[in-house]
Order: sequence, then structure tokens, then C-alpha cells
Amino acid sequence: MIAQQLINDMIPPLKLTDTVQKAIKWMEELRVSQLPVIEGGKFQGLITENELLESDKLGGQLSSLRLTEKDCFVFDHQHFYDILKVASQSGVEIVAVLDNEQNYKGAITVQDTVIAFAQTAAVQSPGGIIVLSLKQIDYSLAEISRLVESNGAKILSSGLTNDPIDNQKVKLTLKVNMTDLSSVIATLERFGYKIIAKFQETTMEIKEKERLGILMKYLYI
Repeated sequence: MIAQQLINDMIPPLKLTDTVQKAIKWMEELRVSQLPVIEGGKFQGLITENELLESDKLGGQLSSLRLTEKDCFVFDHQHFYDILKVASQSGVEIVAVLDNEQNYKGAITVQDTVIAFAQTAAVQSPGGIIVLSLKQIDYSLAEISRLVESNGAKILSSGLTNDPIDNQKVKLTLKVNMTDLSSVIATLERFGYKIIAKFQETTMEIKEKERLGILMKYLYI
């Protein structure tokens, strides 16, 4: 899913000529603490609730206030992983979306992005999670995938993070489409990979989720 598909049409942009009072009113109605500001169709940055409340002039224009996070944007063709990265780096709840000509297209909330991620097949599909610790020079997703697939499993998603303790190592998190991870883990360990965590659903847990899903559908009919 890309940024263009996640634009929230309920998040309107403000203009530099809009008043502080108008911005506060919109934030209260939308229940957000930030809003994008544009001028001439170009993204100027975000105005925050704190900045507005510190102003003693409700009739004053936003042009007189300090805008933040002028680089807090993604292009409309970027993946939702990029949205989460930008939001995390800036510590914001709203990310602007621009086209290739830097024209403002809309805004995305972090909440919408997380919901979209939660609805992906990689998250919804049953399976287990394996966390490996390995040296950066030994990292090869192709090789690890080959070992996983040798057990009749598939990697649904993967995530790589730096090890905060050892900067020469990384942590690799794999979502595998098998609930019983024993054979996959045994193969990885046989080839020298260190497993530091595993999370797998039992058959009973899967059945309970299926029953809960049926119940929820019935309640909403």
C-alpha cells in the first residue's frame, strides 16, 4: 500500500493567512494536535497545538507563528513503511503527502497507517515469529529464506534492526507461515544462526481466534 492510498480526506490543510482561532477550532473538531500548513499549494510545515496555545492573539495569522517539521513528508508513491519511518523520526502524528513536483496532495495520520499495516496479509495470516541475532557481514536474507523454505515454510515479512548492544550485529525478525516453528528453528540453528526469541500460536489459540471472529461478525449483522 502506498501513500496516495492512505490520504485522509478528513484532515484539511491550513493556510498561512488562517487565524490562530481557526486552527484551534479545527484541531478540537478533528481531535488532533498538529495540522499541515500550505501556501500556493506547497507544504510549509506543521502547526502544533502547543504553538497555538502559546499565542496571545487568537485573531493573528499563522504566518506569525513558528511552523515545525518542514521535512515531515513523503511522496505519493512511497510505501507505508516510509510513512512510519518519517513519523517516527519526527515524533509526529501527521505526515504530509507530496507529488513529484512538490505539490501538496494531502495528509496521512499515523493511526491510519498502523491500521493499514495491521490489515496486511503478513499480519493477519496465522504463523510464528522468529528473532535472530547475527553479525552484519553474515546477513543474507536469500540464504535464510532458502533454509526456511527447505522446511516447507514461507517468510511472510521480515524486519532488520541494529543491535543496541553490539554495533557489528543486527536483529532479524521473521514472520513465517507456520505455527509450529520447531523444524525451522532446528534448521537455522544447525547452520549456526542464533535464535534469541520465538513466538508461535498453538492450534487452540488459532481456533479461539476463529471462533471470536465468527462471534464478532454475528454481533455486527
